[in-house]
Amino acid sequence: MNTHTVTPHHTLAPVTASTPARYALAQGTTASRALARAWLGLALLALLGSGLFSVLLVLARTPGINAFLPEGDFFRVALVVHVDLSVLVWFVAVAGILWSLNLRPLTSPLTRGAARLAWVLCAAGALGMALAPFVDTGPAIMANYIPMIESTAFKAALLIFGAGSLALVLLTMSCAVPIGPAVDGTGALRFGLHASAVAAAVAILAFGWSLAVMPTGLPPEAHYEILYWGGGHALQFTWTLLMLVAWLALAQACGGRIPLSPRIVLLLFSLALVGVFVTPLAYLMYDISSVEHRHMHTWAMRIGGGMAIAPVVLAVVVALAPLRRLAPPLRPLRAALMASMLLFVAGGLIGLTINGSNVRIPAHYHGSIVGVTLALMGLIYWLLPRLGYAAPSGRLALLQPWLYGGGQLLHIVGLMWSGGYGVQRKVAGTEQVLRSTGEIAGMGLMGLGGLLAIAGGLLFAVVLIGAMRTTAESWKDTLA
Repeated sequence: MNTHTVTPHHTLAPVTASTPARYALAQGTTASRALARAWLGLALLALLGSGLFSVLLVLARTPGINAFLPEGDFFRVALVVHVDLSVLVWFVAVAGILWSLNLRPLTSPLTRGAARLAWVLCAAGALGMALAPFVDTGPAIMANYIPMIESTAFKAALLIFGAGSLALVLLTMSCAVPIGPAVDGTGALRFGLHASAVAAAVAILAFGWSLAVMPTGLPPEAHYEILYWGGGHALQFTWTLLMLVAWLALAQACGGRIPLSPRIVLLLFSLALVGVFVTPLAYLMYDISSVEHRHMHTWAMRIGGGMAIAPVVLAVVVALAPLRRLAPPLRPLRAALMASMLLFVAGGLIGLTINGSNVRIPAHYHGSIVGVTLALMGLIYWLLPRLGYAAPSGRLALLQPWLYGGGQLLHIVGLMWSGGYGVQRKVAGTEQVLRSTGEIAGMGLMGLGGLLAIAGGLLFAVVLIGAMRTTAESWKDTLA
C-alpha cells in the first residue's frame, strides 16, 4: 500500500498565543478509514454515472441515435439522473467520507451494522436511480434541489437512498468524536463537521414535515417543488459547512497561516448553524405553499450562510497570498481551493442580480454548487494518501480543477449574459426562443463552458482512479 505523506514546502511554527492555529482534519482510526474508502468508492461511481448520463444527454439530441434510446422525453429524464448523481449522491458520499473519519471507534455490532447499512442503502438507491430510466421511465419533473422522474422505480430508489442518508446522519450524530474543552484548529473543524450533520438532520426533518402537511390535489410539478423547497435549503447549509471545512483544511495543507483563531472559526460555524434552525420556524409560522414560507428559507440561507462565508474567504485569501512555489503534490490542492472560491463568490454575486425567472437563477446555483464541488475535490486529493492511496500530482491533477472550474465559469457567464435578455430557465432547444445575436452568443458560451466542465469532471475521475489503483486492498477488505 502506498502510505507516503505530503508535507508543505515550509514548516509551520509551533502554535502559541501569537501564532495562527493549525486547521488539520483528524485522520480517524483504521476502521473509520476503511469506511471512508467505501464512501469514496461510491462518490467515484456517482461521478462516473453522472458523466455517462451527460453523454446520453448529447445522444438524446442526436438525430438517428436517439431512436435507440427509451421512448419519451429521454433528454429531460437523463438530465434528472445526471443532476441527482452529480449533486445529491456525490455530496452525500463525500459527507460520508468526512463524517466517517470523525467517528469514535465503532465497537458494538449495532454501530458497525448501522455503518454498513447506511452505505449499502445509499449505494443501492443510487444504482436504482441510474437504472430507473431504462426499466420504468416516466415524465421528468425539474423540481429545484431534487429533480424527479415520475415512476415507481425512481421514487423507490430515491426512498432507499434517503433511508441510507438518514442512517448515515444518525450514526454521525450519535458516534462523532467530541470536540473537547480546549478548542484547537482540529476541534474547530470537528465542530464544522458536527454542524453539517445537524443541518442534514434538519433537512431530512423538513422533507418529512413537508410530506406530512402537503396539500392534496396538486400537479406533480407543484407537489415536488413544495416538497423539496424547505429541506433543499437546509441541505445547502450542510454543503456550505463542508466547503468551509475544506477551505480551511486545504489552506493549511498548502502551508498557509490562517489569521483566524479556532474560537472565531467555531463562532462562524455556529452562525451558519443558527441559520439552519430558521427551517422549522418557517414550517411553524407559515403554510408550506405560501410565498412567505418560501421567502423565509431564502432569507435564512442568504443571511446565515453569508455571515459565515465572507470572513473565511478573506482569511483564506490572506493565507494563500504569500505562498509562491509549492511542492508538486500541493499544487492541485491550491488549484482546487482557488477555483472553488472563485466559482462560489461568482455564484453569490450573480445571485444578487436575479430579477425574475430566467437563466440567471441556474447561473447563481451552478456557481455555488460547483464552488462546493471543487472544494470537496481538493479535499479528496488531500485525503487520498491518508486513506492508503497515492497522492495525485502531475499535469493532469493540476489541470483538472482549472478545466472544471474554468468551464463552469464560462457556463455561468453565458447564462448570466443570456439572462440579461430574459432567456427562460428549464427550457431547451427551440423552446428557448433565441431571437437576437446576443442571446445566441450567450447560450453558445454556456454550451462551450458546459462541455469543458464535463471534461474536467471526467478528468477528476481519471486522476482519482489512477491514484486508487496503487492500493492492493479489495472492495471486500474495504467493507469488512
